[in-house]
Amino acid sequence: MDKDGVVNLAPFSFFNVFSSNPPVIVFSPARKGRDNTLKHTLENLKEVPECVVNIVSYDCLQQMVLSSLEYPKGINELEKAGLTAVESSTVGPPRVGESPMQLECKVIDIKTLGTEGGAGNLIFCEVLKMHVRKDVLDDQGWIDPRKIDLVGRMGGAWYVRAQGEALFEVQSDVSKPGVGFESLPMETRSSHILTGNQLGLLASVTEIPDETEVNSFKLEHLSEVFIEHQDTPRILLDALHKKAAECIERSDLRNAWNCILAFNS
Repeated sequence: MDKDGVVNLAPFSFFNVFSSNPPVIVFSPARKGRDNTLKHTLENLKEVPECVVNIVSYDCLQQMVLSSLEYPKGINELEKAGLTAVESSTVGPPRVGESPMQLECKVIDIKTLGTEGGAGNLIFCEVLKMHVRKDVLDDQGWIDPRKIDLVGRMGGAWYVRAQGEALFEVQSDVSKPGVGFESLPMETRSSHILTGNQLGLLASVTEIPDETEVNSFKLEHLSEVFIEHQDTPRILLDALHKKAAECIERSDLRNAWNCILAFNS
């Protein structure tokens, strides 16, 4: 809001969380590329260094787009977009009732990155209070990405919806460093069968099978492959990498390693 208490609402693609303790978010109202004018958000924050960051879910996507239109200064975009103003607890600007998550913030710094059209102005905000709707939480009280149904801007008129097949989990134990890419055989690192993601999974293991285990696996599971391709090492290598890829798809990284180590260059 400005010094007269007039509310302004605007969407920002350039936004992220940069600290959790203290909780700090940063967003950037850039100078307009067409005429190098400043956005009302930046002008208002210099007058009243408080704001509310309202996370956008798919349900209010089109209303968010409405708030992006260039209304004259002094026009309340919440009203134009048909959104509900909810009184904040710690700051003057209201929250957006339709948003599943709202962050009440105070501005702690503004960093100007340039004076030409398109130059950003980084707004550093400390989060004073966070509001999260209960219906987007899971049984443990964490935000469920499938329930909150967020959208993000990819550029221009393109957006992405964090729902359905777009959502996936990546399992990683940061307390146990993996063996790394340098532990993969050279012919595996240059494989045209295994993808970068598959090689990354192989490099994430904390222990590599020893020679005894590899030879045992080779005799028990790969004998036919070696007999068929014993005179064609290049084809044998590809066949072993295909076997390794099949193991990776089953989340069997141990035996994927047994497959790639079975080849002796």
